[in-house]
Amino acid sequence: MSAQGKVSLPVIKRLPKYYRYLTNMQRSGVTKVSSSELARVMGTTASQVRQDFNCFGGFGQQGIGYNVEVLLAELSKLLFGDGTLLPTILIGTGRLGTAVSSFLTRDTNGYKLIGAFDVSEEKVSRLLLGEIPIRHVRELEEFCRAEHPAVAVLCVPREGAKELSSTLVELGIRGFWNFSHYDLSVPYPDVTVENVHLGDSLMSLGYRLRNDT
Repeated sequence: MSAQGKVSLPVIKRLPKYYRYLTNMQRSGVTKVSSSELARVMGTTASQVRQDFNCFGGFGQQGIGYNVEVLLAELSKLLFGDGTLLPTILIGTGRLGTAVSSFLTRDTNGYKLIGAFDVSEEKVSRLLLGEIPIRHVRELEEFCRAEHPAVAVLCVPREGAKELSSTLVELGIRGFWNFSHYDLSVPYPDVTVENVHLGDSLMSLGYRLRNDT
C-alpha cells in the first residue's frame, strides 16, 4: 500500500464517495462490481477508478472486478483506521455549530464530540443537544490538557478562527474542520485543515445553472 503522503488530495477526497456508493450497493444486495459499473455511478471513468484503487494496492482482479464487501472493508481501514474515534471539540455553538454538532453525534464518521465552547455567557453551562456542556472559551486550555482532543471544528467568525488556530495547535489539535470564512494556513506541517465554504458551493451551483454546465 502506498503511504498516505504520496496519495494525491483529489484521490483522498474521492474515497468517501466510493465508500458511500459501495455501502448503498451492499444494502441493495450487490456483491460484485466492475470498475466500469462503479465509474458510472461515480461520474468518472473506469480507468480513473482503477488508478485510484491502485494507489492503495488495487483491491480487484483483472476480469473479475471487485468484491463489494472486501472493498468496503479496505476503504473502511483507510478512512477509519482501527475504528478508534477521533476526540473532537466544537468551537462556536450558534445555529451552524448546533447543526454541525448534530451531524457529528448522529453520524460520527470516525469522530467523537467530547466538548463544546463559546464566548457567549448566555450559552455557557447550557447543554448542547441535551448532553454536552457548553464551556467558555477561557476553559479551552484546561480542557485540552485534560482530555487531549485531536480535532477542532470551528464554527466561529473569521477573526475568531484566526486568533484561535495557533493556540489550538499548541494545545495538541492535529486537525481542523473549518467552517469560518478564514482559510486556515497554519504554519505547522503536522496539522491538517479541511476548509468548508458553503458560499463557494452555492456560487458554483449558480454558475453551472446560469451557464448550462
